[in-house]
Amino acid sequence: MITLHHLNQSRSQRIVWLLEELGTPYELVHHQRDPITRLAPPSLHQVHPLGKAPILSDNTLILCESAAIIEYLLDTDDNNALRPEKGTHAYYSYLQWMHFAEGSLALPLITNMLMGMEDRDGKQPMDGYIKKELNLDLAFIEMTLSKQAYFAGEHFSAADIMMTFLLNIAANAMLLEQHPHTRAYLTKVQQRPAYAKAQQQG
Repeated sequence: MITLHHLNQSRSQRIVWLLEELGTPYELVHHQRDPITRLAPPSLHQVHPLGKAPILSDNTLILCESAAIIEYLLDTDDNNALRPEKGTHAYYSYLQWMHFAEGSLALPLITNMLMGMEDRDGKQPMDGYIKKELNLDLAFIEMTLSKQAYFAGEHFSAADIMMTFLLNIAANAMLLEQHPHTRAYLTKVQQRPAYAKAQQQG
């Protein structure tokens, strides 16, 4: 039985969503952030040395990192769902967006969010860099979604699950006001039944 260690308001929401999309049986172990510091609890360190979610265990295998967990779950899915056929253009688009989520978009987006939590006086040295990177990344996303329905092409894939977590953060920060195709895309994927089930899990 697959066990997913899930932290509220974290990247582990991606894995809950994927498991619901695949219809894979799993046990969900909830971990709650400290209400003051917003940090992960010590209980996650008892599962993995990094103490971060998501953490997936399957028999003796223990994995962290969203993308690695996603690839493992897709490899063990008998229906070959949510990943384009290897060697196709759609597959390499899938790979690009799987890595883009954390490799390009996460740093400026999460940094922007954290800076917004601080009491800041005037412009800081990182402001210009973060703004430039966010504008570049969000423009690239908007251009892509103006041409195709999903990140890997015309079919929903796990790359959409990787990207949606961060796009939700961008939407909450009011960063998508000038990106209508991205907003329409978010509305569309949020209507998937498996997405709704994953949200109910917290």
